[in-house]
Amino acid sequence: MPIGDRKNIVYKGTFATYGRGTGVVVATGMETELGKIATMLQEEEEVKTPLQKRLASFGQKLAIAVLAICAIVFGIGVMRGEQPLLMLLTAISLAVAAIPEALPAVITISLALGAKKLVKQNALIRKLPAVETLGSVTYICSDKTGTLTLNKMTVEEMYVDGKLVKSSELRVKSQGADISSSENHEPITHNSSLITLFTALALSNDSVLDKDEKLIGDPTETALFDIALKNGFNKQELEKELPRVAEIPFDSDRKCMTTFHKGARGKGQGAKGSDSSTLDPGPMPLAPFISFTKGAIEVLIDKSDSILTSEGLKGFNREEILKVSDRMAAEGLRVLCIAMRKWDSLPDDMSADNVEKGVTIIGLTGMMDPPREEAKEAVAICKTAGIKPVMITGDHPITARTIARRLGILGEDSKAIITGRELEKLSLEEFEERVEHIRVYARVAPEQKIKIVKALQDKGEFVAMTGDGVNDAPALKRADIGVAMGITGTDVSKEASHMILLDDNFATIVKAVKEGRKIYDNIRKFIKYLLTTNSGEIWTLFLAPLVGLPIPLLPIHILWINLVTDGLPALALSVEPAEGDVMVRPPRHPKESIFAYGLGIHAVWVGLLMGAVVLFIQAWSLRTGHAHWQTMVFTVLCLTQLGHVLAIRSEKQSLFTIGIFSNNYLLGAVALTFALQMATIYIPACNSIFKTEPLTLNELLLTLLASSVVFIAVEIEKMWKRKNSKSVI
Repeated sequence: MPIGDRKNIVYKGTFATYGRGTGVVVATGMETELGKIATMLQEEEEVKTPLQKRLASFGQKLAIAVLAICAIVFGIGVMRGEQPLLMLLTAISLAVAAIPEALPAVITISLALGAKKLVKQNALIRKLPAVETLGSVTYICSDKTGTLTLNKMTVEEMYVDGKLVKSSELRVKSQGADISSSENHEPITHNSSLITLFTALALSNDSVLDKDEKLIGDPTETALFDIALKNGFNKQELEKELPRVAEIPFDSDRKCMTTFHKGARGKGQGAKGSDSSTLDPGPMPLAPFISFTKGAIEVLIDKSDSILTSEGLKGFNREEILKVSDRMAAEGLRVLCIAMRKWDSLPDDMSADNVEKGVTIIGLTGMMDPPREEAKEAVAICKTAGIKPVMITGDHPITARTIARRLGILGEDSKAIITGRELEKLSLEEFEERVEHIRVYARVAPEQKIKIVKALQDKGEFVAMTGDGVNDAPALKRADIGVAMGITGTDVSKEASHMILLDDNFATIVKAVKEGRKIYDNIRKFIKYLLTTNSGEIWTLFLAPLVGLPIPLLPIHILWINLVTDGLPALALSVEPAEGDVMVRPPRHPKESIFAYGLGIHAVWVGLLMGAVVLFIQAWSLRTGHAHWQTMVFTVLCLTQLGHVLAIRSEKQSLFTIGIFSNNYLLGAVALTFALQMATIYIPACNSIFKTEPLTLNELLLTLLASSVVFIAVEIEKMWKRKNSKSVI
């Protein structure tokens, strides 16, 4: 049987708080359930993040390409008669320039800034690569209680005076109480049955309000206390007139609880400010003592001989009441029956068998842990973003189905829900055939979460899995993103996780996914910028000898461009705001290359354009006899890269649409880099170091004009992308 259904087993780690008993030890050490969890934690290996996999592949390809290009440049230069030492220094400088050595630092800074932002949104990142992995998630497998729901029982429906009503339709007024049937909306004014029901919910209750007005008590009782208080029935005020004088505590065997109250005649304290009698159930007179009993409907219905209506006591149809109860249960509600009995004096025999019989049913209450409002919105965002939300719970399938449908996780497909018992019978291969269609797992044991994670990963999905218990730890460790609960989670689950939800809220996961997607976008922009600038330098040095031009740049020029233009602007790209469609597009395919969506092609053609512009300036300067041609070439190559970084801030949107000042860090980095480049030209001390010469005003204007060509070309490319995407839509 599933662990949760083994009623005769006590597990290692369980605390016995009262009573006595005898047990038989059936397992010890690593054979216990905790031991099995420890074994699974040791066996499970953490999987590499998508970013780690993509960067490893990127590094291998880049290393091979750089070595090949450097060898070609060195060989061609020597064949043309250039000095071998100069060509060796040029090739080495080119290798240094081509390899984006700032990449690890910028990625780490991007992830750290993302983690800093997420902790302000109640998501604590324990393992830095997890920030980016969130952006690649295709499935979010979430616990129900506390994550998708409020973890607070709430009265949803009530059956009183022959009508089934939603709690939101209950209206207690100063002159009495009104209810409207959810079916025919016929109001019943001055309803004494409803007054009596609320009085019973308030008085037959052990919950209390602390000094901070916070409810303390059993979740079921706090729900009943809360609905009564919201409708004006204050327990503290009612107990002044109807004090509790005796009680029979709740017992799990009989499934009931009874309290005795000393009655009062005359005016009472019904709804706040009411002049109605507190216990004036129509023609039923008040008695010196009254008892209220609440418990399971299947128990109390056999102990009842009447039902309270606005017209007095009446007999009832047993099947009709059970039908109402079944209807409420089918909606995932926990049904509780409330009954009463009048007494002339306190009975001498206060046993449950004597007291809890011959009672009058007042009504039924239906409770559930309601879904979070923000969770419903978050689920909708997930679907828009192409992420599949999945609910995993140990609750009954009916309850799970109800919550999942209210949140929008589950549709009408009956095959989209599976129980732990059914899951246990399936082999991993059989389960993998169904796993992508299942949206709700009910009555699932925590260790079965590993089976779910493995099946989804085998299908190529990236999985975020939530958990709070010790036995959730192996699944959290195995998942691409293990998410532990910060409020209810155990230390073991937190230790095995990648991220901790400080508010235990599903919506926080979705916020983290958005941040992860933004960070990956910014990493791609950074890589696009570096590859393109490096490509421009390579094309410049590679093509110059082929078209009969001298080597355009000295090694010091290459290293300076690599240091200044590749550093500050690239770092500023890491704080670029998220693009508007970040949570509208689907997740990136897990096996997608970092060069996808034309990044590699962009790096080649824009780099080639940079090289062409630089070589054009070089050829023109040499032909027209400008002595400062090398300084002009050096400056043009530097400034084209600054124009390029401004243009690639968005994949499709124009710089002027997203706003020039929407990333002031980047604007400042570009301004500082421009100033440093001007310093190499116009400060005499720098001229000897960088082998540069001051440019005339006309030469400077020409370099600025030539440098804008790349910016204009990339903006045209984005305009073409926008038009092309509209035509596809």
